[in-house]
Amino acid sequence: MEDLRVGEKTGATAVADQVVSSQAEPRRGRAGEVFATFLKLGLTSFGGPIAHLGYFREELVVRQQWLDDRAYADLVALCQFLPGPASSQTGFALGMMRAGWTGAIAAFIGFTLPSALIMLAFAMAAAAVEGPLAGGALHGLKIVAVAIVAQAVWGMARSLCPDQARAGIAVTAVAVLAALPGSIGMIGAILLGAALGLVFCRGAETQPAAPFDVPISRTGAVLALILLFVLLGLLPLLAPQSQTLALIDSFFRAGALVFGGGHVVLPLLDAEVVQSGWISSDAFLAGYGAAQAVPGPLFTFAAYLGAIIPPGGAAGAAMALAAIFLPGFLVLIGVLPFWNRFRSGTTAQALMRGANAAVVGILGAALYSPVFTSAIGDLRDLAVALACFVALVVWKAPPWIVVAFAAAAGVVLALLG
Repeated sequence: MEDLRVGEKTGATAVADQVVSSQAEPRRGRAGEVFATFLKLGLTSFGGPIAHLGYFREELVVRQQWLDDRAYADLVALCQFLPGPASSQTGFALGMMRAGWTGAIAAFIGFTLPSALIMLAFAMAAAAVEGPLAGGALHGLKIVAVAIVAQAVWGMARSLCPDQARAGIAVTAVAVLAALPGSIGMIGAILLGAALGLVFCRGAETQPAAPFDVPISRTGAVLALILLFVLLGLLPLLAPQSQTLALIDSFFRAGALVFGGGHVVLPLLDAEVVQSGWISSDAFLAGYGAAQAVPGPLFTFAAYLGAIIPPGGAAGAAMALAAIFLPGFLVLIGVLPFWNRFRSGTTAQALMRGANAAVVGILGAALYSPVFTSAIGDLRDLAVALACFVALVVWKAPPWIVVAFAAAAGVVLALLG
């Protein structure tokens, strides 16, 4: 992310900048201001997590000057290092730095609400609309998912597997999933990747991070981490008691295991809701394709899934959203007070390099199944998918335009029989 890199400064200028940054008051605003700012971002931030971080910088660093570039770059590095949705975690932390706990909640709601409502409306409309043209449009959304996931795999592989060791870890993760499909295989692949990272991924340079002034005590941070692990252990035990608890367990576990980018939620959720038989692969991929056309966080795909899985509706969408976002926020709260020491540790960095490389392999496996195998039925489907991939990667077309093209192409294919 070239736009997030801090320019080099020397001498008195760098010292002065650091003094100003460390003395800045972190909570100068109100929750209402934070909500309005992030609602604007939630309505206009297209293009996925990396693009969202660019929108955040332009609005909050350049235009409104809530913080300086160095502090923003360090915050982004933290959120990309941790499991969870990086752009939403960054927004949550920025809201907290600006207006405390109410600011953090206001930032999350403002940024998430627009796309969540759109995905809820799509879930309701998709269930009500029938006929060959509607089916063709949904098929087009499945096809565009192939191009979008391929783009994500390509980009993540270049950044997270830049050497032989991490490329080998990614391939090993695919082999683990081939032998042990489903969520257990994904967890095993991530753990194995982290272990291999300890052996093969040490030695990269570390960069110091600036401290963040947030209203989180060390005791509160530890309690947040304890709550995270208690829920990870307790929810699977409670899940058999009701469909609602099973839904919460599935989305919470998926949110806790997302390393390396929002697209990684695709194979995790597929393992939870498709392989369990709650919804069909077609409905799953259609919703995932639609999620690429809306602004805001990709995690609002959970609103679509929660709305079509019993009990469904708005209540199901709200439960799914809360469950999938909560783990990322708990781990962020738990790490912020300890960030400087944690990030500088070579062991922690080696673990994360290995885990992130394994995630590339997991997403690559998902590109084949269920994405490719469910969406591509003949050479015409492949041609549309390749056109979408070229438009995204080579022409740099906005994702919503590519999604609209794929939906239209699906209608044309349906008319052609």
